[in-house]
Amino acid sequence: MIKENLAYVENEIQEACRRAGRAREEVTLIAVSKTKPVSDLKEAYDLGIRVFGENKVQELVDKYEVLPKDIRWHMIGHLQRNKVKYIIDKVDLIHSVDSVRLAETIEKEAAKHEIVVNILIEVNVAREESKFGLMPEDLDDFIRQTAGFTHIRIKGLMTIAPFVENAEENRPIFERLRKLSVDMRGENVDNNTVCILSMGMTNDYCVAIEEGATMIRVGTGIFGARDYSLPGEVR
Repeated sequence: MIKENLAYVENEIQEACRRAGRAREEVTLIAVSKTKPVSDLKEAYDLGIRVFGENKVQELVDKYEVLPKDIRWHMIGHLQRNKVKYIIDKVDLIHSVDSVRLAETIEKEAAKHEIVVNILIEVNVAREESKFGLMPEDLDDFIRQTAGFTHIRIKGLMTIAPFVENAEENRPIFERLRKLSVDMRGENVDNNTVCILSMGMTNDYCVAIEEGATMIRVGTGIFGARDYSLPGEVR
């Protein structure tokens, strides 16, 4: 099933890139593997996937320990400050930085390891009360307050669009994030190298690609529906 699903997703990515006049290489597919067993990840790995996204710190750490070390792990879920230390030296990119306080913690922990950590700023473009993320108008303050941080590198923006039946409804959300990223590129800040737009999931990644996504987060489309009855898992 994973093989067939990946082939379908890959074809959809290529078609979306073609419609947008973009090269396939401009889009990174992140296989969202939360709640999925290691065996599923191994199957995807054997099919060529090297970028995996996890929502929970403990699950990421557990899988990191047993899977090949050339995997690039992305933390895409809400990150609590007291758990930053567990993943700071294991992740290639943190997508979900949604406050200056969290950025401060990442800066502090990265300094301990003498590393520079790549982050994305999560923006709540749709202004959903149930979602995390900065409001668009708070981006400038975030950039100003973190400008002196030398152990983080702001690589771009991320958003979680509403779940909709018609993906076209999310096009304005993706368009807005792209415009925000263009504005950010004009900021003359040393740790700001905005080049990533992480947006689009299983139900709307094609529209996201058409609007400029450079990373898409696909879970169900690759691994199938998740079993949330597992111990410790919540919806």
